[in-house]
Amino acid sequence: MGKKEASKKKTKRNVVSGVVKITASFNNTIITITDGEGNALVQGTPAAVGFKGSKKSTAYAATKAAKDAAERAMKKYGLSEVKVFINGPGNGRIAAVKGLDSAGLQITQLVEATGYAHNGCRPRKAPRK
Repeated sequence: MGKKEASKKKTKRNVVSGVVKITASFNNTIITITDGEGNALVQGTPAAVGFKGSKKSTAYAATKAAKDAAERAMKKYGLSEVKVFINGPGNGRIAAVKGLDSAGLQITQLVEATGYAHNGCRPRKAPRK
């Protein structure tokens, strides 16, 4: 019992530039702020800000969630500039970008990363009538 394990002292990470990934579905908007290597720093959703049910899918809720996540990242990690990747068809796509901008983050790159079908596989043969 006399031995003490040496605990690692946690140093404050300073991340100047990062990546924001916005996933906007029809029911929700998820904002993930990562560093350059893709390690998640902060994550925000409208539910974490206080929106419930169908109000989560609104543009206003996405703005508030993005602003909250950006402010936390700026305060904790000193984040100042970001590249933004938008994914999905939801209402909160552009609203979340406006929230990041109003929080004070400098947006250096804006990329639309939504996947689209390119007609995919051939359908099965129609049954005889």
